[in-house]
Amino acid sequence: MKKSILIIVTSFISGLCFSQKEQVYDSPNYSINIPNDWKATNDNDIINIFPTSEVGAVTISEYHDLNLPIEETKKFILALYQSNDEENKVKSNKGKKGYSEYFYEYFDENEKVFWITKVFQKEKDLYLLSINCGQKYWNGNYMNLFNQTLNSFKIKK
Repeated sequence: MKKSILIIVTSFISGLCFSQKEQVYDSPNYSINIPNDWKATNDNDIINIFPTSEVGAVTISEYHDLNLPIEETKKFILALYQSNDEENKVKSNKGKKGYSEYFYEYFDENEKVFWITKVFQKEKDLYLLSINCGQKYWNGNYMNLFNQTLNSFKIKK
């Protein structure tokens, strides 16, 4: 019993010591947490968040007044990658605040890059988030940090 408690306490303390500090990237319409040692750039309202090693990025694009019918969104996501996947590979559900949420994973065989895409759509508002990361870096810490960053995205309105 004492060994179990010691292991749990040691794991907890290790997690605290090695946890990644974060900062908040705040825009008028959303916020996202990013690791302190990562960079964020705004290139014509397309936000790129990436580690200084530049092995990948989280990219955020927002569109308002976009006339994309809900029934076409999965096709739109597949077209981004020129993917031959079936539409059922794009997962969807009703999310918070009335947004439909879409999720798609894609591996580019030619470039050896993993892509993870999340789309939030409500009426004519659409937020497109994606992770791209080179295959040889898509493991362990980078995979966790990219996913934590992507999953911290919060729409304000």
